[in-house]
Amino acid sequence: QVRLVESGGGLVQAGGSLRLSCAASGRALSMYDVGWFRQAPGSWREFVGGISGNGERTVYGDSVKGRFTITRDNAENTAYLEMSALKPDDTANYFCAAKPLGGSLSPHLFDYNYSGQGTLVTVSS
Repeated sequence: QVRLVESGGGLVQAGGSLRLSCAASGRALSMYDVGWFRQAPGSWREFVGGISGNGERTVYGDSVKGRFTITRDNAENTAYLEMSALKPDDTANYFCAAKPLGGSLSPHLFDYNYSGQGTLVTVSS
């Protein structure tokens, strides 16, 4: 069983930056690929991006490419989502999810075994 807890959300002005954290407990996060997702009120869930267990592969959704970066520190059992050039459309609840190693960095939440509750990011114009 893996427990994931996100932190780092808050209110930021458009053009600003935030770094979200996804802290894992229960098992070593290095055993899992990690995905980041977001969901705004009244909107579909969106795949933000993912990172492989060893950090060598990353993939990003089209709406965040070039602005967001996913990293991880397996020694700290934590993954990160660094967001820059934020836009009001980035306002959402952001959460991380973990899936066993191997295969693609899936954009589908149903491929992940564990997910956190999320942290709210609000971008003001």
